[in-house]
Amino acid sequence: MAAIGGRGEVDERAAFPGAVAGTQRLRIVDRDRAVQPWRSADGSLVLCFNGEIFNHDDLRAQLRALGHEFRSESDTEVVLEAFREWGPEGTRRLRGEFAFAILDLETHDVYLSRDPIGVKPLYYAWRHGRFHVASEVKALVGLGSPIHEVAPGHHGSTRGESGPVLVPHFELFDARRELGLIDSPETAIELIRSTLDESIRIRMATDLPVGVVLSGGLDSSLVLTKVHEQHPDCVAFTIGTPGSEDLQYARRLTAELGVRHEVITMHPGQIGLREIRRAIRMGELTEYGDVINAIVSIPLFARVQETGIKIVLTGDGSDELFGGYPMYHEIGEEQGDRLFAHKLLNLGRTELQRVDRSSMGQGVETRVPFLDREMIALAMRIPLSMKTAGEQEKWLVREAFRDILPDYIVSRPKAGMSYSSGLHDRARLFKPLFPRLHRRLSYDLHAPIRRDFDTVLSSVGNDLDLAMAAGALRTDYTPAERARDLLGAVRWNVQAAIG
Repeated sequence: MAAIGGRGEVDERAAFPGAVAGTQRLRIVDRDRAVQPWRSADGSLVLCFNGEIFNHDDLRAQLRALGHEFRSESDTEVVLEAFREWGPEGTRRLRGEFAFAILDLETHDVYLSRDPIGVKPLYYAWRHGRFHVASEVKALVGLGSPIHEVAPGHHGSTRGESGPVLVPHFELFDARRELGLIDSPETAIELIRSTLDESIRIRMATDLPVGVVLSGGLDSSLVLTKVHEQHPDCVAFTIGTPGSEDLQYARRLTAELGVRHEVITMHPGQIGLREIRRAIRMGELTEYGDVINAIVSIPLFARVQETGIKIVLTGDGSDELFGGYPMYHEIGEEQGDRLFAHKLLNLGRTELQRVDRSSMGQGVETRVPFLDREMIALAMRIPLSMKTAGEQEKWLVREAFRDILPDYIVSRPKAGMSYSSGLHDRARLFKPLFPRLHRRLSYDLHAPIRRDFDTVLSSVGNDLDLAMAAGALRTDYTPAERARDLLGAVRWNVQAAIG
């Protein structure tokens, strides 16, 4: 439990015959009564839950109509009562960002479930016939056993001393199969607007203050603008070097909106071995680029925590849903569907993992409106040809909200986080150390550091099959590739030092 102490404000534990359960709980919904581990009224089931169920009020009303009695107004209790009423199928009714484990105290079977796209993490390991579950790898490495991840959108149970047998509870293309493709850009734009509005609204249903991670790009600026409409006292957080584009765009937008703006200025020289070690330890990430981005995001969320804000919204996921990468303009429809699916289903171990560890590791919950299940279902109904038809990437999103965003935001091209914040090339100096530091923490019990998949994909002309084969054949960079990258980083840092 101490290994994941940063994830919550209170350490809550309980012992049962043959089992011990506990959570580091960040108190957000029904803060006083939603104490975990949560036990069912009949005493047969125990729940440990991480995340938020945004439709818990509706589900509670349905369950009350079916005869269920409630001891709280928490989404935690709704999760367990939904399981009691509908069994594993109850997971399909949950609209949220979640990961949880339910222990049956009679059989000692454990049911696991993770949200559709992997916003919240969930891992497990076996040792000496005992089953262990945790939100982070670092809580399990002491076992010395292989550590496995519950894949996004999957659920299932252990049986005795085997399992869990995990199957999907969410399929990316279900809505397309049921409702068909959207054939009109006007319809797509209208649906993007209404669905994102709702997704943001339900993520702000709280009496706590709300923050927004703002890069000054399209997606985060859009989220801030919509949040500000409903929470005028929201706070924006931006990190970058003093002259970075992110800060320039973000300062202009927050000034125009009248939003309180917390700016974290970070000079490249502030990134040293200590910051690298912290990013690897906290992030548990397995791609170089994600580690570098974590180096930038950790101090950002530290500032969020210092201000006392527990909930922040981000613009993550829009690029993966609506064609925000150049590769989507270079491939066909069928290959595009497969590539979209691959990118989305791997967010849980890349971008979303970085965001989760950087934020929850410091007692801050991030919410990701673009990756709401309804937004995902909608995006999968829009053909690639429509997503890439505009002159600029994500043109559908730009058109949907052109009337509420300034032109300088609508027209700003995409830039990666560590690049646009001005800190990427400093962090590159330390890349040769990443694998060794990762192994020292025993994180390779789960997975080793590997080549950035986007780099592999680009090297084979964005052919997914070739990239998968190349990634399996050679997981890490060659000495020559490392030398070229390091030389480029050294050149940049020398030039920056001499002005």
